[in-house]
Amino acid sequence: MQKKIPQRQCMGCRERKEKRAMIRVVRCTDGDIRLDFSGKLNGRGAYVCPDLNCLAKAKKSRSLERCLETPIPEEVYNRLEKEMEGGSLG
Repeated sequence: MQKKIPQRQCMGCRERKEKRAMIRVVRCTDGDIRLDFSGKLNGRGAYVCPDLNCLAKAKKSRSLERCLETPIPEEVYNRLEKEMEGGSLG
């Protein structure tokens, strides 16, 4: 029997993809917004594809903010862009 691969929905393109192929943005219990490359931080998480177009859609529609139920600081979006451009995911 094959093991089930966890799927998550991208907040930008709204497609379901493998969890480990996406970037997790977390609202931690202390209220901070962090990028979680391990997938193990405690808190409410939302996922976005490692694609600048998906990030732009998520930012424009404010879907990350709605999912995490808090405003997202511009620094978080900037760090996401840098990680995507640099390709240093993980």
